[in-house]
Amino acid sequence: MSAVVISGTGLYQPPYTITNAELVEAFNAYVDGYNAEHAADIEAGTLQPLSHSSVEFIEKASGIKQRYVMEKSGILDPKRMYPRFQERSDDQLSMLAEIGVEAAKKALEAAGKTGADVDGVICACSNLQRAYPAIAIEIQHALGAGGYAFDMNVACSAATFGLAQAVNAVQTGAAKCVLVINPEITSGHQEWKDRDCHFIFGDVATATVVERADTATAAEQWDIVGSHLATQFSNNIRNNFGYLNRSEDSDPKARDKTFRQEGRKVFKEVVPVAAAHIETQLGALSIQPTDVRRFWLHQANLSMNQLIVKKLIGAEVTPDVAPLILDEYANTSSAGSIIAFHKYRGDLKSGDTGVICSFGAGYSVGSVVVRKR
Repeated sequence: MSAVVISGTGLYQPPYTITNAELVEAFNAYVDGYNAEHAADIEAGTLQPLSHSSVEFIEKASGIKQRYVMEKSGILDPKRMYPRFQERSDDQLSMLAEIGVEAAKKALEAAGKTGADVDGVICACSNLQRAYPAIAIEIQHALGAGGYAFDMNVACSAATFGLAQAVNAVQTGAAKCVLVINPEITSGHQEWKDRDCHFIFGDVATATVVERADTATAAEQWDIVGSHLATQFSNNIRNNFGYLNRSEDSDPKARDKTFRQEGRKVFKEVVPVAAAHIETQLGALSIQPTDVRRFWLHQANLSMNQLIVKKLIGAEVTPDVAPLILDEYANTSSAGSIIAFHKYRGDLKSGDTGVICSFGAGYSVGSVVVRKR
């Protein structure tokens, strides 16, 4: 089988920023309006009042300080509380494909490739804009790529699951050069009216070039040493939005049609699963966790990431060992671990080993061990 490398990554950053202070101001205005509208029911005890959020609460709960979004006026409108996007015609590039293409162009440039060099495109993300035609095929067409393309969804683990599929394709000869693209417009499925999660997500797109080592020409290359994927069913992170909603005659704006989670259960259950997953993979590769130079983890919660790595290395975790991008980008679902890898790998030396790992709804955990050439 062919040796496989990552030869380039790309990052698209949306044009707008929402700080925690801006978000809290809008959310609290919504809460005040809701409580005033339902004052009689609240007074009668038949309805619970909503509580204010705060900057301190958000940062203590998550480590998030801001997020990038594709559109902010609708999110910060207390009478709306979700983005205000313009519908596009079928002959226009879709929004998800547009940001995916921008990230892909940067990744291809870093790899010294063009769209014509690509013979596989995987669009791996947590929320696809439509059922069909595949966003990946739309991106393939926009880039002038050949071969095949398909969409896949493994929620926050989609990037590492996509990388694993790309590695398999290159190793088996199904493709020579695969683009794995993670376009995440998470603001569209975020529940901005829920105090427990209104601060979690941000928008972004990432892209990774995976190719045969003998065709790679980039100055910086990373050998893919191995990948490891696992899933187990859980309802603790869920979104019921889908095409059957209409046939169910269910409310398209009901609470279950946006992101929701049992945050404490997720934290308690995912931390040991993710740590054990990484430890098992490293053991199979005869690598000690303490010999890993850097962990690029899914960016969902600061405390979660620190605890996972602490379980692995048995020591306090520094940003040098497990870099954080959560404070600036918030949770960008599948793209988070790739942003961390993209921004915080330049100082590593030839022979250094790292782990790209993501985890999320499913539950799902995917990890990719890489080594700098």
